[in-house]
Amino acid sequence: QVQLVESGGGLVQAGGSLRLACGASGLSFRIYTVGWFRQPAGQEREFVTGISWIGGNPSYVDSVKGRFTISRDNAKNTVYLQMNSLKPEDTAVYYCAARAGAGASTVVAAYDYWGQGTQVTVSS
Repeated sequence: QVQLVESGGGLVQAGGSLRLACGASGLSFRIYTVGWFRQPAGQEREFVTGISWIGGNPSYVDSVKGRFTISRDNAKNTVYLQMNSLKPEDTAVYYCAARAGAGASTVVAAYDYWGQGTQVTVSS
C-alpha cells in the first residue's frame, strides 16, 4: 500500500523559513515524479513545484520562484520543499503527490498518490 506523509509545517513569521518533507512507503521516488501543491482555505488546490524522476530542472509556479526549492534524497525516499522568505499569501495546506509520468504536471488529476497535507501558516 502506497503512503505519502508530509511533515514540517507550522506557524512562522513573514520572512521566515520552513522545510517540508515528503516521505514515501510502498513506492520509490527513484521512478516517480513528485509535486508539491498547496490549497489555501476556501480556494482550489494549486501546483507549487515538481521534480521529475528522469532529472532536469524542477518547475515552479511564478509566485515562489527564487524563494522555494524542491530537492530529493533517493536514499531516504524523501522529497523536500525548502521555503524561504515566506509571505502571508503562502499560507495553505501543502500536499505532496506522486505520479508515474516523467514530467512534473501542474494538473491535480495527473497525480496518482497524495499525502494528507501539512498546514503552513505565515503571520504578518
